[in-house]
Amino acid sequence: MHRSLRRKAVWGGIVAVTVAVAVGLWLFQPWRLVTRSSVDEALPFTTPAAVSTTAAVASTTAVPVNPPGPKVLAEGTFVSQEHPTRGTARILEQDGTRVLRLENFSTSDGPDVHVWLSATPAAADWHAYDDIRYVPLGDLKATDGNQNYPIPADADLTDIRSTVIWCDRFNVAFGSAPLVLG
Repeated sequence: MHRSLRRKAVWGGIVAVTVAVAVGLWLFQPWRLVTRSSVDEALPFTTPAAVSTTAAVASTTAVPVNPPGPKVLAEGTFVSQEHPTRGTARILEQDGTRVLRLENFSTSDGPDVHVWLSATPAAADWHAYDDIRYVPLGDLKATDGNQNYPIPADADLTDIRSTVIWCDRFNVAFGSAPLVLG
């Protein structure tokens, strides 16, 4: 009888440890500490150069016309917070369409990582980022590379102070870039 209770306790312990390990692996996803991904999206708003033709008496001449590029509304360099993060963040606009562009970007991988525009200044206490107004732009596309994130047309950017790489699972900022709107 005593031996049967001990066996049940051992099996109960094994089951409890197995469940705890499975939940821990799902929650913390430790393999993400060593995984990387990259993307290299083209600069938004790029269109092929237009060609205009000018009629002359004896010939037609093709002259490339370079359309104006996107306007830089704000720009900043990333600073590391909870994880090493580097690169440049730019808010670009052309014809009323706005995009956040991350260039030469690099950070760590993690679960549930998002890109935000925030009213909190960059390099602030990372617990403050989700306490003040922010504009979510979507999941982080990759840990490295050049990336574009469309900004909703109705997003008010007047009090935006930073771009934040935010981990929702652990409520921490991986890194942030100050943005000064022009």
